[in-house]
Amino acid sequence: MSHDHHDSPTDQPQDVVESIVPLMPIVLPVAGAVLIFLLAFIAVSMA
Repeated sequence: MSHDHHDSPTDQPQDVVESIVPLMPIVLPVAGAVLIFLLAFIAVSMA
C-alpha cells in the first residue's frame, strides 16, 4: 500500500461521444444539407 495509484486521464479510454463533439460544427450542417437535398429530390420525383 505504499504506492498510491491515481487514475490519470490518459489511463482511461476516450469516450466515443467526447471524440465526436469537436466535429459537430462540420457534421451537423453537412448532414442537414444532405437531408434537405434528399427530401427535395423525393418531392420533385413524386411531382
